[in-house]
Amino acid sequence: MQILKKIKKVAEGIGRDVNLMEVCGTHTQAISRYGIRELLPKNINLITGPGCPVCVTAQKDIDAIINLALAGVPVATYGDVLRVRGVFGSLDEAREKGAKVFDVYSTEDALKLQKKIPKLVFFGIGFDTTTPMTAYAVKKGLNIFSTHKLFLPAMEALLEMGEIKIDGFIDPGHVSAIVGTEPYKSMKVAQVITGFEAQDVLEGIYLLLKQIMDGRTDVENQYSRVVQKRGNPKARQMIFDVFEIGNGDWRGFGIIPNSGLELKKKYIKQDAKIVYKNILDKIDFSKSKEPAGCACGEIIRGLKTPQQCPMFNKSCTPENPIGPCMVSVEGACNAMTRR
Repeated sequence: MQILKKIKKVAEGIGRDVNLMEVCGTHTQAISRYGIRELLPKNINLITGPGCPVCVTAQKDIDAIINLALAGVPVATYGDVLRVRGVFGSLDEAREKGAKVFDVYSTEDALKLQKKIPKLVFFGIGFDTTTPMTAYAVKKGLNIFSTHKLFLPAMEALLEMGEIKIDGFIDPGHVSAIVGTEPYKSMKVAQVITGFEAQDVLEGIYLLLKQIMDGRTDVENQYSRVVQKRGNPKARQMIFDVFEIGNGDWRGFGIIPNSGLELKKKYIKQDAKIVYKNILDKIDFSKSKEPAGCACGEIIRGLKTPQQCPMFNKSCTPENPIGPCMVSVEGACNAMTRR
């Protein structure tokens, strides 16, 4: 209550509408779970950004992995991904047709599975946080189809695109634990790295509003109990021992330069994109687009709220998701149904 009083006072002092964007799927969950939007002054607008790894995975990549499964390639990935629909159905539906599709909780599980099924391919998704685990598993021999991404280029892209005014970012706590605080300083906008409890998020919002009122564009670290200035150098070293930076394909954005992570050439025999190039080259990706009527791409960029999608909680529900923003528990649409 004390923090909320401070927020109200600063919001009144600013005297205009303020757009704050959270760019972490766990923050999206926390904000909805604790009803934080409803607690804030009316001139403070919380916007959900591209913090859900499942949601930002390009439709082309979803269609590619489903095609590999239907062609007889054994595939393993995290549970949420199985329900994301593509032109050729979903991985769940491919499994119903007889494809060898497995859901795993970790890359360790995938490694154990690969010992039984040598040609197994792990569909790797996620940002700087989960990539070190995939890199470790690659070193242990795991075959992968990588859609891993570096997250900060997406934040930079949002600012450069200028489609929506962003007064401040609630920076991602998990990613920050890996990259540290320094890389954010290149973005000239108010930022606070924040934890995931209700008090963490509210403190982060208060610190952001203070910056905005003072005309500052600093990077503050509310989550100092976990996030250090240098982040986790060993985890970053693990990533770049295995992956090289390239262009990344993001749902809702298209290609973001220097955001994608592909296996280095020394791991070419474990790279499903190379090993199964003959299958992938035959796929017609011209139809790999958002499901008809789905606003997920615009929601990811903060241009629409879930409620502004005509299918939200009607034809598209957590039980019957049409778009990935409703599939993943970190997606804006899914989180909004669980308030």
